[in-house]
Amino acid sequence: MEELVNIFVRSIFIDNLVLAYFLGMCSYLAVSRTVKTSIGLGFAVIFVLGITVPINYLIENYLLGRGSLSWLGPGFAEVDLSFLTFIMFIAVIASMVQLVEMIIEKFSPTLHNSLGIFLPLIAVNCAILGSSLFMQERNYANLAEVASFGLGSGVGFFLAIAGIAAIREKIRYSNVLPPLRGLGIAFIITGLMSIAFMSFMGIEL
Repeated sequence: MEELVNIFVRSIFIDNLVLAYFLGMCSYLAVSRTVKTSIGLGFAVIFVLGITVPINYLIENYLLGRGSLSWLGPGFAEVDLSFLTFIMFIAVIASMVQLVEMIIEKFSPTLHNSLGIFLPLIAVNCAILGSSLFMQERNYANLAEVASFGLGSGVGFFLAIAGIAAIREKIRYSNVLPPLRGLGIAFIITGLMSIAFMSFMGIEL
């Protein structure tokens, strides 16, 4: 249990997808103009990562990796379908994003309209695919650790995008220098937030 908590906390603060690896910056900067839309996208990312990362783990370990099809019989022990990894990962992500889009459009049309093109673009968001590739690289021991990592990564994205959205709403009433208004000040705030999150690297997990 302690290991699951460690993975969860580390993926939120230390290995934050946005503030540590700068993945998913397009939607992070474009949607973070208001807190409402940022929270909506943040919850959508948590849902997508919480489901796709464990599913991709199962696909890799029981379908695609060398010897992963041995459960079908001795004749499949040497089969290696790892060259299909990217295609399968993206297919799973696209399916989940389509499901999220349909749910949001059904129950919250206003939020769906506010997110616009950036909701379906979750499917090609490098942060989403990056989480599955990090999962693959880190060789987690079991499905529980993978699920903890996926949910933690989603929560980390949520905190990052909700945090910058709240700051950007406040600075509308500030006297920002004209050359820095818009994306300029957003990049500066992102850098400062990244430095702040780096302080968590001193925590021993």
